[in-house]
Amino acid sequence: MKSKKYILLLSGLLVISSCITQFVPETDENDTMLVVEGMITDQQGAHTVKLSKSLPLSADHATEVLTGCTITISDDQGNWVNLHETLPGTYVTPVTYKGIVGRKYRLHINSNNPDMYYYSYESLFMEMKTAPPIDSLYYKKIPTKFSQFGPVIEEECQIYLDTSDPDGLSKFYRWDFSETWMFRLPYDVPNRICWISNNSNSIFIKNTSVLSEDRIEKWPVNYISAMTDRLSERYSLLVNQYSLNEDEYNYWEKLQNVTENVGSLYDITPVSIPGNIYCIEDPKQQVLGYFSVSAKTSKRLFINENFKSRLNLYKGCPSDTVFGHGPDPDGFGITKWLIIDNTFDFTNPYKVYTVIRGCADCTIRGTDEEPSFWRDEE
Repeated sequence: MKSKKYILLLSGLLVISSCITQFVPETDENDTMLVVEGMITDQQGAHTVKLSKSLPLSADHATEVLTGCTITISDDQGNWVNLHETLPGTYVTPVTYKGIVGRKYRLHINSNNPDMYYYSYESLFMEMKTAPPIDSLYYKKIPTKFSQFGPVIEEECQIYLDTSDPDGLSKFYRWDFSETWMFRLPYDVPNRICWISNNSNSIFIKNTSVLSEDRIEKWPVNYISAMTDRLSERYSLLVNQYSLNEDEYNYWEKLQNVTENVGSLYDITPVSIPGNIYCIEDPKQQVLGYFSVSAKTSKRLFINENFKSRLNLYKGCPSDTVFGHGPDPDGFGITKWLIIDNTFDFTNPYKVYTVIRGCADCTIRGTDEEPSFWRDEE
């Protein structure tokens, strides 16, 4: 049978770290391949497993969610938990579920789908290793531009972490993070203050097994450019630290090579990166993805300090000025929005309008609901 081209989305493999990379390798595989993304930790909550299947290049999209499957997780003590499908292709544990450090866990999948030939799949047993706490999370100002007379006119920010395991049991680490920042519109409008949150989109891993001690110092977690308003008001970074076994570390390292070393993109394809999931009826069948089992520790950093920046996201906002006390212009509230109301000054009354709604309403970019942790301090 003539071989087909498949688009294999790495998003199906990297959602755990929220990293998305797409490419179109050529493969002799004609069968649809299962894509698995899942993780459990020692933190109580709804742990998620997502299932999809790869599609041919001629399809409208690269992957298709796999619904109606039966998924369970077992441990080496004979305990089982059933997952329930909450969204198409998304299966979750009960919110009371959490893993226990030292135990081994296995994922079980029954496809219940004719496209997958009703195959059953399992992961290898994976031990949940302890994760040490993050010792410190801190930042440093990086001057990047100076005036002709020498003073700094622009600063950027590098955030670091330190961690260590005195018992030397961890050795293989992975991190991801969630960042949140507040921004303020420069106009006195009803929705003026909002928050934006983003998740990390890169793979962050470190191996300390080759070092004399299990210690990591000044590891660069996130760099914040001056070409963003993240540091204009207040910024928060929540870093999660995971413990890995050596096999999983090797898996993430290979994916890192794919996503970061563009020159070797076609030398290492997802098909050539073995995961820990296999088909019971047909062990030679290729399955993409990894079932991750890891303890987790977290630490949050707040940055309240002022950073120098020449960035102005709102210089193009004013688009129409109406003098006097006349009515609002045509399209008000639809194509034009008020940003300055000076009609209370009877000596010089005027109104300024914008055609950019985001200049008058911060919820176009973010949310006006303050995060629950926003007033917390370490």
